[in-house]
Amino acid sequence: MRIPLTLVFLAISSVSFADNWPHWRGTTGNGAAFNADPPIQWSDTENVKWKVKVPGKGSASPVIWDDRVFVTTAVPADPNANASDARDLGSQGFDRQRNQRPQPGQRQRGRGDRFGGGRQRGFGGGGGGSQPKLHFEVLCFDRNSGSLLWQQRAITATPHEGTHRTNGFASASPCTDGEHVYASFGSRGLYCYTMDGDLKWSRSDFPPMTTRAGFGEGSSPTIASDKILLPWDHEGQSALYALDKMTGKTIWETKRDEPTEWSTPLVVDTASGQQVVINGQNYARGYDLDSGEELWRSAGQTERPVASAVWIDDLAIVGSGHRGSFMGAFRLDGRGDLTRSESVAWSIERDTPDIASPTLSGGRVYFHKGKDGTISCVDARTGKVLFGPSRVPGISSTYASPVAAGGYVYLTGRRGTTVVIREGDRFEIVGTNSLGEGVDATPAPVDDELFIRGEEHLFCIR
Repeated sequence: MRIPLTLVFLAISSVSFADNWPHWRGTTGNGAAFNADPPIQWSDTENVKWKVKVPGKGSASPVIWDDRVFVTTAVPADPNANASDARDLGSQGFDRQRNQRPQPGQRQRGRGDRFGGGRQRGFGGGGGGSQPKLHFEVLCFDRNSGSLLWQQRAITATPHEGTHRTNGFASASPCTDGEHVYASFGSRGLYCYTMDGDLKWSRSDFPPMTTRAGFGEGSSPTIASDKILLPWDHEGQSALYALDKMTGKTIWETKRDEPTEWSTPLVVDTASGQQVVINGQNYARGYDLDSGEELWRSAGQTERPVASAVWIDDLAIVGSGHRGSFMGAFRLDGRGDLTRSESVAWSIERDTPDIASPTLSGGRVYFHKGKDGTISCVDARTGKVLFGPSRVPGISSTYASPVAAGGYVYLTGRRGTTVVIREGDRFEIVGTNSLGEGVDATPAPVDDELFIRGEEHLFCIR
């Protein structure tokens, strides 16, 4: 469905915008907006500039460029279908896996096997049975008014497997460079649109993912120079792809010996060139952006990582927190296997994040413990614990990652409560807010606004 942009622009006044939030974790990939200053107090009626209904199920975060806000979603093709049925099928695999013993020849990693590299299989599949046919869509909203500028249906398809009951089929966040917007629907393909919603190219020739226990897909693409990076870790042959962002053609493909993980690639600047840092159950790794060559690796992460890396100076900080805890700071000039070497600047083996990624701002790393509401803060260069884990009142479960803006850190729980703490070496709450609906997507701070994707609505807080 297309709405003529001319009619929309004639109906609204122009507003000057200073910054953008082009990627799920912001401009630097650290989850911080240096020049933003959004509110620290709001409710479902206070400081809400606008809210709009977003159809379908999706926990993808919004991205913002100038006067446009982009989100992705998956909408049942049959309006009478219940998409949650498919998610429940995926959760059956989770329930089985939680109580299942390792099969013969299979390694069960725990705290005592922190640096093991064993690849795990056979955790029981979820997502059996029939799945609903879905419309996979990209939506563009006007930032001033919340009006829908355009809505494009990338593909209508029936997923080949289910997903976890807390996950949808459109969990990857889009990204944009101000000329095009890129939306990945995983096994349903990668789609490139102009800012006006015209399809420029698409790729749907990648092998379908088979995710661990039918948990579903969710890693987001990342723009880097003339490339778009597409992570493809699953129970089949895993890979990291670099595509030409103008044509979609493959520039390089690097195969990865990794089972399913859901992190997003981070692009970092180093003295020897740009690197791609990505998490993994077997190893955290760094790749050369130009060639895809693996530069370094380090064991230590826990099972099925989800959290993405952050970076500062010459350090990449990577962590995970399911069935164990580990976070390490790796020197980007290291080469080869860095495990237990001097290239590991510091490491932590407790209270590390699971689903939510850490945030780095002001030389500090903020991260949740596992999936719960506690928050810790460490010095990014030394790993020294500054505070935590501190219990955050009103937040018991987290999927959204913390974001930093205006001297504050925004912590959002799954029930929709966002607690704002002051950036610093001690834990200090300055605001507690709720929009009245659940939130799994990470908020996006831009200028004096905060964009929050809830279960049903997209909110602009100002």
